[in-house]
Amino acid sequence: MSTFQIHIVEKCKQNDRQAQMQLYNQYCDGMLIVAMRFLKDTMEAEDAVQEAFIKAFSKLEQYKAEVSFGAWLKRIVVNKCIDVLKSKRQRLIELEDHHLNVVDADYESEWLVDDGITIDLVKEAIEQLPEKYKYVVILYLIEGYDHKEISEILNISEVASRTQLSRGKQKLQTALKTKKNGTRS
Repeated sequence: MSTFQIHIVEKCKQNDRQAQMQLYNQYCDGMLIVAMRFLKDTMEAEDAVQEAFIKAFSKLEQYKAEVSFGAWLKRIVVNKCIDVLKSKRQRLIELEDHHLNVVDADYESEWLVDDGITIDLVKEAIEQLPEKYKYVVILYLIEGYDHKEISEILNISEVASRTQLSRGKQKLQTALKTKKNGTRS
């Protein structure tokens, strides 16, 4: 993180409204994109981002610059979006460890998509995944979180995260093959 950004964050910790506005303007659009991946309603996503910023500013003393401010804020936004989904009774399905099979680690590196599959087809296929797979796939493939972080965010075990990612990827590949062949599921 640059010295300039550290300075702005420090000013925000002292309740400097101008610095808070500067930080908000810098990250608002990017955080809205993150929120829209989870919440398809623009107003809900905007509300989640606003609430995340309020929480971030109120918890700024906990920010220790071990990660970039953007990464720290993104985690708050993702958690807020998941809270919104849970409150709408679109509960994430949590599987117990004893119901899961351990994922073959080699499968991770072998996952490829056929030529001709557009990003829009991938996004559409992800949206149609069952929720228990969709959020793990989004957090891992799109947001770049690892299984330890996903397990903390979704309150599931790392084994559940790996298994749900593996099964989600399999369902995604099947859906993409179907879409490529022109038959919609």
